Amino acid sequence: MADTLKDVPEFFESELGESIAARTDALGTFRELGPPDLCHIIKAHSKPGTKELGSYHYVSGVDASSSATLAAYLNSLTYSIDETQSWFSKSNAWRIRSGIYCCFNAFSRVDVRVEVKIPGGVESYYVDIRGERHEATAAIWQETYLSAVLRAILYSDDSYYRLAGYRKMDPITNLVGEQRFLEAVEALFWRGWQLGSNPEIQTATTVHNHLTSGMMKYFGDSFRYGPAIELYTKLRKRNPEVGALLAQSFIGQNEEIKAVRVLSADLKRMPMSYSLLHVQVDFLRSKSEYHMALKLAKFAVNTTPSEFLTWAKLTEVYIDLGDYKNALLTLNSCPMFTYSERDMHRMPAPVKTHLPIKANILNSGIMEEDAAGRENEADPNLSRLPAPALHGTFAKAYALLTRLVSKIGWDDLLKCRSEVFVMEEEYRAQKAREDSQKSNTSLNDEVQADLDLDQKPPVPPKDDEQKQEEQTETELSTYDEEKEEKAEEEDEEVKEEKEEKAEGEDEEVKEDKDEDNEEENKSAEDDKHIDESLAEQMDTVDLNDDKHEEESSKPVEVHHTPLLRPTQAADEQRKSDNASNNATVNHNKENSISTPHPSDGVSFSFSNKRLCERWLDNLFMVLYEDLRIYTFWRTEAAHYRAQQMPYRKTGTEWELLGDLALRLWHEQEAKEAYEQCLDHKFSAKAWMKLLEIYVTESNVQRALLAAVKLTVYHERWYHEIVYPSEIARNLSILIRREGLSKIQNMLTSMNLPRSVQQLMTQYFDYAELFKIEGYEF
Repeated sequence: MADTLKDVPEFFESELGESIAARTDALGTFRELGPPDLCHIIKAHSKPGTKELGSYHYVSGVDASSSATLAAYLNSLTYSIDETQSWFSKSNAWRIRSGIYCCFNAFSRVDVRVEVKIPGGVESYYVDIRGERHEATAAIWQETYLSAVLRAILYSDDSYYRLAGYRKMDPITNLVGEQRFLEAVEALFWRGWQLGSNPEIQTATTVHNHLTSGMMKYFGDSFRYGPAIELYTKLRKRNPEVGALLAQSFIGQNEEIKAVRVLSADLKRMPMSYSLLHVQVDFLRSKSEYHMALKLAKFAVNTTPSEFLTWAKLTEVYIDLGDYKNALLTLNSCPMFTYSERDMHRMPAPVKTHLPIKANILNSGIMEEDAAGRENEADPNLSRLPAPALHGTFAKAYALLTRLVSKIGWDDLLKCRSEVFVMEEEYRAQKAREDSQKSNTSLNDEVQADLDLDQKPPVPPKDDEQKQEEQTETELSTYDEEKEEKAEEEDEEVKEEKEEKAEGEDEEVKEDKDEDNEEENKSAEDDKHIDESLAEQMDTVDLNDDKHEEESSKPVEVHHTPLLRPTQAADEQRKSDNASNNATVNHNKENSISTPHPSDGVSFSFSNKRLCERWLDNLFMVLYEDLRIYTFWRTEAAHYRAQQMPYRKTGTEWELLGDLALRLWHEQEAKEAYEQCLDHKFSAKAWMKLLEIYVTESNVQRALLAAVKLTVYHERWYHEIVYPSEIARNLSILIRREGLSKIQNMLTSMNLPRSVQQLMTQYFDYAELFKIEGYEF
């Protein structure tokens, strides 16, 4: 007898309700959007005395605007009970007795729950971090609805949020639902900072948070910025910084003149907003006006030096200009933040896991299971590369570093590094010179002390002892008399000074009070004019003054030479360690071996170089490991090709090599590696990367094949969401470029099974319903 659902994943509990208890205990640990919704059901058997079963699964995209919609989802699960009970009867021995749907409210930090008893009533409430129940109000339901939609949008293709048994559904299925979503965003827009932001942003603002990220992803993936423009136009009246989002939307809709006007007007009202400045910087970069963009990027750093984004944007502009030394120095100045994992609660280990395959997918003949055995094995040198483990600001900084090396090569990057940062050898040479100077000064002091001893008066002979005693007595007596006279004179001087001080104290107190009042007035005036001075700096930025910038941003000539291991850069930690070790004998032995002699004529000064941050030094070592493996791969492949021998790797190794090539900005080599990977095994990651590459190359036939493979794969793993998703975004690009009718005809010519054809048709139905650009032709 089947106790499972037909096409819904399930995790069976060892004790009834343990998943709900675990979620309640973890409520206080959620910091941002929260985990996916949790659906828990209890099944009862028709035979009395049979133990009840508790199971749960994760889900997103369910309408959480009211208790009725959540209860409807729980009720729909009753139709998914497997009916294949016996040969002669289809009567269901198992039935769903009750269910609880949990949805986290990211605004109020509470968990809204709807409990359904079948047959029976529906009870809705919310649980706070203390586990106490409260009645859900209309405001709580609106916040819960928006939280659920944002999770469905942002978690749809999040590579860092992999969760087994996670059912994803469409959060917005029609125009009415989209309008309700916009109304909720307008009502809660100014509280969006409470949801947190991307890991590259230290402080969430009204412009940089998960709410605005979800908005821009939803409307940006389909290039339908019209509804967003209407909303941002209303909100911009209250805060001019929203003009950054409005300008981005205008640019996305190819209305650049309107975007420039919005930026011009809002920068006059809020000249220190780095969000507005960055939109203008990106626009200038798209027009190849890098010198103008440089001035604005510098101003953005001056206004907001504590954010990683401003320094990273300035680094990108320096790379565009070919000023690689300043790019390295700017990258070294980036403030780095620790990466915080996505909100996810830990569940007790399930007794049994049920991950069914839908019948239409199983019978389609297109579904490919992940390969097992040797094809999943990989060389440890490939699988243990440290770069894939980078997250947040460190991943972004590494992307900038790899872009640098793709522009000038490894050896020229090391030259730039040694010219702007203090290296270990230079530091040791400098310390050796300082030590030698200290030793020379100590020797000079000893020689001077010896000379002083030689100049002392000679000792009188023994015959003149009486004369010497008399002289000393007379000297002592005269010294006592002089001492008494000096003491009397000092007493008189002290009395006179006291009288003078007493007379001048009143005048000094008055003068001090006047000076203090003047200083307070000056400091108040300075504080008042800080913002005005920065605004004036924005007005004095001359975007056409390029003489100085051209001199400081001359491109570096690129010379490709064999790969060398990077030497260690000196940093503050190493500097302090070496300073403490100078007093030991072991350090002197090391200097005699590896440190240049101070008399070698090494001229160096710390004033024209900077210390390399420890994290950037580590990124150089990470980059070296990537380049070493990549160079070995390309050299080995060329050797096998020259010998006309097959070059063999496992499927997993080809996938890792493709990731490596993409990290290093070698797209063609990555495409070759991913295609080789698919010849050996099925890989959803390889198909997704190839889909993006095929769309960039306008290879429509191969792009449609990749979309079909990925759609079937996602349907097998319960990703029933059509939009927003990476597949829908890439298909939207093709529809804009080629037209909807052409894409539909090409898909029909592929002669796909009917079930798969229906799955693919969902993307085209969405394009027609929401009128994506290109749907008319």
